[in-house]
Amino acid sequence: MNEQVRVVVADDQQVVREGLVALLGLIDGVEVVGAAGNGAEALELVAQGNVDVVLMDLRMPVLDGVQATARITAEYPAVAVLVLTTYADDESITMALRAGARGYLTKDAGRVEIGAALRSTAVGQATFDPEVSRRLVAAMTPAPPAAADGLTGRETEVLKLIARGLSNSEIAEQLFIGETTVKTHINNTFAKIGARHRAEAVRYAYRNGLVDG
Repeated sequence: MNEQVRVVVADDQQVVREGLVALLGLIDGVEVVGAAGNGAEALELVAQGNVDVVLMDLRMPVLDGVQATARITAEYPAVAVLVLTTYADDESITMALRAGARGYLTKDAGRVEIGAALRSTAVGQATFDPEVSRRLVAAMTPAPPAAADGLTGRETEVLKLIARGLSNSEIAEQLFIGETTVKTHINNTFAKIGARHRAEAVRYAYRNGLVDG
């Protein structure tokens, strides 16, 4: 790769596009080789060669950022796409990454962060805004299993503590609630799971994996 990271800026808002070009001009090791007002123009600039990274907005006319990203990564695999957008919702992130974007920043990013991301994506590394990283981790984290028999989260907590042998007063202290509230949760829990007494509730908790065997 060239010592300079050669960048095409793609953003449909002229003031933003010109601002980014000016900003990137202040970053050592970064050279702006073109600016595009939509995805089609970005694709044309990439086709001319001498481009390492496209700094890509998502919402653009003619050819949007997602479509342009898919075209660029398919037709010019040596060129990386770094998304820079206002949007950090799950759908936008997913669509951009599926299209082949190597990085994803929001427009809250500063000069240093953008410069580091451009250099990273240019050498094949993935770079994500902290909020985007948080969303990706959340998306990959398995959702907790639904509570059995319609138990609420609090009722499940109470049942687990019963299975551990805690008394009503100890449960109240553990959960920072009153004993009357504990009794209400226990009555509701027993009704839902069909338990007549604590022993049956404990067996239910173990049988359903709410506590370790």
